[in-house]
Amino acid sequence: MNVQVKLKDIIEELEIQFEESQSFLNIKTGEIIFVTSNDLRAAEDDEPFDHLPDWQQENLRGANDVVENFENYIELPTKYDVNEYEMMEDFCLTVSDLRKQNTLLLEIKGKGAFRRFKDKIIVFEIEDQWYLYRDERFKQIAKEWCQDNNVNYIE
Repeated sequence: MNVQVKLKDIIEELEIQFEESQSFLNIKTGEIIFVTSNDLRAAEDDEPFDHLPDWQQENLRGANDVVENFENYIELPTKYDVNEYEMMEDFCLTVSDLRKQNTLLLEIKGKGAFRRFKDKIIVFEIEDQWYLYRDERFKQIAKEWCQDNNVNYIE
């Protein structure tokens, strides 16, 4: 692939993933496009959309391009590929204070784990460490994805 993509752009897409959505890299243009599952379904059904608001028409044009020219796109990792829970757990294991480490590991068990984790890292005053760790992990995921898909990137 001759197009170069900014690693920062890929990372930003990885950070905003949510259920019922996908992000794709257009290997011809280097553009990253975000589409919802509903937009992809509408594009596959080939329903007219000129009656919709401009923003929705733009979304559907992008989804249509993905459907019609799928060979020009590579899907970025999904939120499940990124697995932010595992990222939190791995971060907990990097905390050198064993009392804090054990507390964090307990906080990330069960429903509400993300909220409890974020509350506790603020209390422990290690919020900056977490965000540096998280940023580095996202960067590593993006680099590995680029390498696996032969995508040229610039930092």
